[in-house]
Amino acid sequence: MDLFSECIFKAVRSGGKGGQNVNKVSSKVELYFSIENSLLLNDNQKEILTKKLQHRINDDGNMRVVCDEDRSQIRNKNKAVEKLNALIEKALIPEKKRIKTKTPKAIKEKRIKEKKMQGDIKTLRRKPDVE
Repeated sequence: MDLFSECIFKAVRSGGKGGQNVNKVSSKVELYFSIENSLLLNDNQKEILTKKLQHRINDDGNMRVVCDEDRSQIRNKNKAVEKLNALIEKALIPEKKRIKTKTPKAIKEKRIKEKKMQGDIKTLRRKPDVE
């Protein structure tokens, strides 16, 4: 079983430049992929994809990928599957946890020195005391 067989394709007319080809041929491809009904993914992967790709999932629970880069419907179909595959691979890469580091002593001293210099400048701007 492969990703291609789990996808639903819809060919529609593409907009934009292209002249007569755009007006006559349905070369734009919309790919719909149901994460919940997929047999290729396990439950953990489905949960991760649903969470990370929620902005791409419509009300029916299908993920939508559109491709209208080429004049050929077949090439657009293949590119849409490649885009879907890349999205899934990228979403399944685990995020690295950030390791907190201690602020170096030199940086703390530099910040205090700069604050002291700024304070000295403001002191010089004051009106002199009349005594």
